[in-house]
Amino acid sequence: MDIDFVVLAVGLCAVFLGLVTALLTLAFGSTGRSGVARALADIDQIYSTGVPARAESLTERALRPLAGVLTALARALTPSGAAARLQRWLDYAGNPQAWPAARIMEAQGVGLVVLGAAGALGGLGLAFALEYPLAVGILLGLVGGALVGLWLPVGVIFDLGQRRQQKIRDALPDALDMLTLCVEAGLGFDAALAQVAGGVGGPLGREIARALHEMQMGKRRADAMRSLAHRTTVPELRTISVAVVQATELGIPIATVLREQASEMRVRRRQRAEEKARKVPVKVLFPLVFCLFPALFIIVLGPGVLRLIDTVF
Repeated sequence: MDIDFVVLAVGLCAVFLGLVTALLTLAFGSTGRSGVARALADIDQIYSTGVPARAESLTERALRPLAGVLTALARALTPSGAAARLQRWLDYAGNPQAWPAARIMEAQGVGLVVLGAAGALGGLGLAFALEYPLAVGILLGLVGGALVGLWLPVGVIFDLGQRRQQKIRDALPDALDMLTLCVEAGLGFDAALAQVAGGVGGPLGREIARALHEMQMGKRRADAMRSLAHRTTVPELRTISVAVVQATELGIPIATVLREQASEMRVRRRQRAEEKARKVPVKVLFPLVFCLFPALFIIVLGPGVLRLIDTVF
């Protein structure tokens, strides 16, 4: 039986090494192509701008091939269409400068290797403890750790995007009221947007400032507002953007449209607050049943139970 286990474990390790070799072959091929493209881009930058190439440190020269391999490995294991979805989630998260799409791919590759190895070791220890076949424990731990390492960076970006969109939703009613007041006071729509972007700040202010920058660069107002709606998941902001686009195209006064949208926004904010208030009893039920009630029962019934035990025994 021990010989069978050894043979099975060796066979699984051979299969795993074969898969890793194939994936690394694809990764090195993709890295080579990206290295040629990067070299051509550096040459073009030198000859077009006259700026000398930046001298790379020894650490950067040593880690660049590894980063390329890990990026290509994660890209090879990522389903089709996931890159566009990742870029959309990055837009929702505000495109953090410290985490571009390439670095997230590198983090996926690192997580795939590190957590896959950790999962294999954990599966081995669990198989020893539970007296399961070692090969099954190693295989399950390896697959589970690799999947967690592959999707953990994407999950972090998705969570950042959800938090940022919630901040935009919370700041939107006040921003819309400020925008309505500025337009009714006689400011143009673009000037009113600039006032709101400076007064609100935060993620919503940065998104409005980005839309203003796009309009200053020559983009049509309707296209800039559509882009603003595309970069968010807040339904109210999308509704406002569509209303502004329609008002611009049909010649409707924007102040009237903003006034109606502000009124609807106040109603929706009140409805959302009422909905949260109705959910409070359900959310409080679990802590009450499992935390407060047991302690209350011990305090109320404990002395009586102890007295009954003394009386009976």
